[in-house]
Amino acid sequence: MSTVTAPTTTATAPADRAAAERAVLKAEFTLFRREAGSLVGILLFPVALLVILGSIPAFREPDAGLGGIRLVDAYVPVTVLLGMIAGGIQSMPPIITGYRERGILRRMSTTPVRPTAVLGAQMGIHGAAVLVSVAICLAVGRTVFDVALPRQAAGYLLALVLSVVVSLALGALIASRARTTKISNAIGSIVFFPAMFCAGVWLPVQTMPDTLARIVELTPFGAASQALNQAAAGDWPAWSHLLVLAVWAVGLTGVAARWFRWE
Repeated sequence: MSTVTAPTTTATAPADRAAAERAVLKAEFTLFRREAGSLVGILLFPVALLVILGSIPAFREPDAGLGGIRLVDAYVPVTVLLGMIAGGIQSMPPIITGYRERGILRRMSTTPVRPTAVLGAQMGIHGAAVLVSVAICLAVGRTVFDVALPRQAAGYLLALVLSVVVSLALGALIASRARTTKISNAIGSIVFFPAMFCAGVWLPVQTMPDTLARIVELTPFGAASQALNQAAAGDWPAWSHLLVLAVWAVGLTGVAARWFRWE
């Protein structure tokens, strides 16, 4: 009998676990849709900023300091990064920290559904939301302000994927170190504004003084802004920018995995 029933048990357990993980993903997605703050920050804030800036007449005029492109052209990659910053730094960490704080992750560790299912679901949902935000920004830039779509599609996609990984890994790192939701929110707020500066919200990286620009390009969102701008213009992103993104992605992921606590 044992030789007959054993294969059934080993075949059923993975199937049950997969079904349970799909249920977790569905539940987390339902909860995410009800989070108005997250949806506004990831989906609406970037495109709202683009519309406001694009409505300024001077932003629609060619700028010699930007190589002849318009400021609104330079700000599309910036708004693309804003969705990542909002999702990875401000939206995701408090959710995961709250689950740990309430003991949900600890209780899940005793069930067939491991806590990694929640972490994976949150990263997948926020990553998908960020990509939707990217699509909206590109579509609005193209249809409303006649901003050309990225001319180097492959390079743009590579820089985009690396940037999304960096933002989610940074969020996982914040969640790994924050003991409470309040601390997670505080850390996210502290990181949020420097990240926006490096992305070029207040001053596009291309227009920064040389020394400041070189420093900013060593940060993940500074490198991402430059790489996306170069790909949008039709050039392959500089390997130095892609290398900076790759190093940050690997480093943040490794540190977050090492420091992450389930309880």
